[in-house]
Amino acid sequence: MTKRIVVALGGNAILTDDPSARGQQEALRQTAKHLIDLIKQGHQLIISHGNGPQVGNLLLQQIAADSEKNPAMPLDTCVAMTQGSIGYWLQQEMQRVIREADIDKSVVSLVTQVLVDAQDPAFENLTKPVGPFLSAEEAKVASAETGDTYVEDAGRGYRKVVASPKPVDIVEANAIKTLVDQDVITISAGGGGVPVISTDNGYEGVEAVIDKDFASAKLAELVGADYLLILTGVDNVYVNFNQPNQEKLEDVTVEQMKAWIAENQFAPGSMLPKVEAAIEFVENTPDAQAVITSLENVEAYFNGGSATVIRNV
Repeated sequence: MTKRIVVALGGNAILTDDPSARGQQEALRQTAKHLIDLIKQGHQLIISHGNGPQVGNLLLQQIAADSEKNPAMPLDTCVAMTQGSIGYWLQQEMQRVIREADIDKSVVSLVTQVLVDAQDPAFENLTKPVGPFLSAEEAKVASAETGDTYVEDAGRGYRKVVASPKPVDIVEANAIKTLVDQDVITISAGGGGVPVISTDNGYEGVEAVIDKDFASAKLAELVGADYLLILTGVDNVYVNFNQPNQEKLEDVTVEQMKAWIAENQFAPGSMLPKVEAAIEFVENTPDAQAVITSLENVEAYFNGGSATVIRNV
């Protein structure tokens, strides 16, 4: 039976040790090969992806070339630019594997705006580091010049921090759903989407970074997905991870996952947001399931294998 699946790709699906365009295209070629089996089975795919390293590299390039005649682009524009480039690469590689499999399907990538609330507390509590590392003195000067906030990051220096608000809506959700209804493989909400707020004159980009798993959960909710497939570096989520009594999670409920969150079982900034996004999707889409596993395990899971599956009951 055909299922509608939102596939949230992790960073390792795009970037390996080679940050060049060719290197990232090769990584996405391997990613596409892992996803082709789902297409062969007749499922409808909506693909989202991260862009952390790519937008970070672009910010560095923008800052290095910044001048009066060639001013650096703001963060929301850099998110849109990397959405476009990664979407273009992935679109090409998906088209390649589809053609090789002799399947007649179209693939399209969309620059996607994600609506956030201008009153979200995240705009008062800046937590997401972006851009280059600076010395304490450089950070002080930069802050005085721009009004931006800088904090020490990982003992390596000071970095600018921006808000990480929760997604409220996806501006292009109806367009995405229309494409998927026509069985078009759609790449959207890359990098968590371009963060925008609603104004009297339409939408306006803001200096923020949206967690890509939460954006993917919102996307899956709005398009009526049967599965939210969050891909990471491991086949399963674990409790008591790396301890003698570690336990692999397979078929679990929302309530069980909430209890483990209360025990601080999942690392913030790593597995925790994936688990929280999965819970949010399942709670908002009661008959659906969220799956957390690795890209390499996708085919095995949909052929009866194991992964971490989160359900309502």
